[in-house]
Amino acid sequence: MAITDKKNANLMNLIKRMHGVVENTDIEKHRQSQDHFGALLGNSKDVLTEALEIPVSPKGVRSIHGEWNYVNRAHMKKYIILYCHGGGYSTGSCLYARTLTGKLAMSTSMDVLSFDYRLAPENPYPAATEDAMQVWNYLMLLGYGARDVILAGDSAGGNLALSLTLKLKEEGRLLPRGLVLMSPWTDLTSSGQSYQAKAEIDPVLNAGYLGEMIANYAAGQNLEDPLISPLFGDYSGFPPIYIQVGSNEILLDDSTLLYKKLLKANVSVRLDTFDGMWHVFQMSPFKTAYEAMDRNAEFIYDICR
Repeated sequence: MAITDKKNANLMNLIKRMHGVVENTDIEKHRQSQDHFGALLGNSKDVLTEALEIPVSPKGVRSIHGEWNYVNRAHMKKYIILYCHGGGYSTGSCLYARTLTGKLAMSTSMDVLSFDYRLAPENPYPAATEDAMQVWNYLMLLGYGARDVILAGDSAGGNLALSLTLKLKEEGRLLPRGLVLMSPWTDLTSSGQSYQAKAEIDPVLNAGYLGEMIANYAAGQNLEDPLISPLFGDYSGFPPIYIQVGSNEILLDDSTLLYKKLLKANVSVRLDTFDGMWHVFQMSPFKTAYEAMDRNAEFIYDICR
């Protein structure tokens, strides 16, 4: 997984510049530039997309926009992937997530459903978790069983996948077959040492940005609430979990501390730390990103046997 120092430095500088183009202090412009990025890098002739509107109870009040992503060939229909997009709970969309959902559909040959949950600051916690539960309930009404669904997500979407599963457990419901988490944001208290140790080299995230996202999403809330910071959750009885993280991101400890907690709870868990990589590097169109997606597929195949 290692690459040369010079090549890695060049990649990191490129990612920093690209992220600077996408990021914008005007949140609406930030969302638009992310969608533009997703439309540019997320389109593939091998992956078809199909939009849908998911009804929300009580019916007629509103709907949640969703999108199926599936390969343009014969493929597995028994299992599906429910994908939660990232963006700090303030930005992101199905369109932005195509840089990941398309790769997941290609590598697994499974249908991938992503959805546009309500965003902060207009809709702070618990709006996103409520919307994720509505989408989960919709899948159950379609006839899928909990064990037919693999939950996946990146960054805040990894947080949401964990939060949804914790909420399902709290309600005594059946849990998904497994979870795939890419650079999950698990600790809004920012307690990990990597927040300081990686601050100078992370090309994507910084403390100021995360502070703004936390204020948008969870102002006035207890940040140790497991549905806000899943690191503090009770994981007894959880399904298998696979985590990917880059060694150069400030959220590194959000993954490593979660991994240790899952081991203590006797959860079947695997953590891959990709040397020299940054936050959600899997979005980028280069070899290591595709290798990471192949590893996601291997994990999913293993738990679906």
